[in-house]
Amino acid sequence: MIRTVESVPHASAPVLAAYGYCETVTGQQARNFAYGIRLLPSAKRRAMSALYAFSRRVDDIGDGDLPGDAKVARLEETRTLLARVRAGEVAEDDTDPVGVALAHAARVFPIPLEGLDELIDGVQMDLRGETYETWDDLKVYCRCVAGAIGRLSLGVFGTERGARGAERAPEYADTLGLALQLTNILRDVREDAEGGRTYLPADDLAKFGCSAGFAGPTPPPGSDFAGLVHFEVRRARALFAEGYRLLPMLDRRSGACVAAMAGIYRRLLDRIERDPEAVLRGRVSLPGHEKAYVAVRGLSGLDTRHASRRPVRRRA
Repeated sequence: MIRTVESVPHASAPVLAAYGYCETVTGQQARNFAYGIRLLPSAKRRAMSALYAFSRRVDDIGDGDLPGDAKVARLEETRTLLARVRAGEVAEDDTDPVGVALAHAARVFPIPLEGLDELIDGVQMDLRGETYETWDDLKVYCRCVAGAIGRLSLGVFGTERGARGAERAPEYADTLGLALQLTNILRDVREDAEGGRTYLPADDLAKFGCSAGFAGPTPPPGSDFAGLVHFEVRRARALFAEGYRLLPMLDRRSGACVAAMAGIYRRLLDRIERDPEAVLRGRVSLPGHEKAYVAVRGLSGLDTRHASRRPVRRRA
């Protein structure tokens, strides 16, 4: 069972400094994420920043300029750090602040650290240059790099005692992660193409005449690029609808955090849907005032109450 904030053990000065480092990384590198976690109590916010800082390190290795062999070696070093955290071998005076913060967070909250192993697996898929023929193939990758983050976050949030259907909370957290990742993939179509990566399923690209890829600020000649985007937007919306069933299972502030982060990405989907070709011209984003509005809406419980009215249906 997750501990209450009041029962969280006192963090020493080195641990607080390590958390401070992770919170700085989060604020500088993940503004959407930072808007959400600021709604959490301090203990949960620090734990989430530790998860983010570790995840950011893994992503930066994959996206960086090192040769492929060096990236593989760095990922294995990071996996070794994770194994040390899991084994309780990271001391408070360790020189790696991310390891120190993550180790403390894992002692306080029941975080399923194997999810970070899955994240490393997903980045290794990128390094191998894997492509995805079908949505089922892409889901494997999305579950590694995003669904796992949803399940890790649930370890920090916990579920409300007696919440109906709480046994399915990890499934909903995973699905919400898929929704966020598919939104990221749509937003970053041009950027990924310039880096030699295509994530959208080959079957979908062929269906809409986009197999030639995305080399410039305009759609491939003769393609139905708007049709492709609208198809993927509908898929993402269905994932959000399923994942939002998690919200009524969380305490108020954790639910607000999730609603804020998910709400920002849903608004990105709205913008992409209105102007599909915008993703070929540059990264679509929301202004700060709109993110703040989404955060306030999440804290008010509007999205949580809306989600609670949806019936829970079991998959066939």
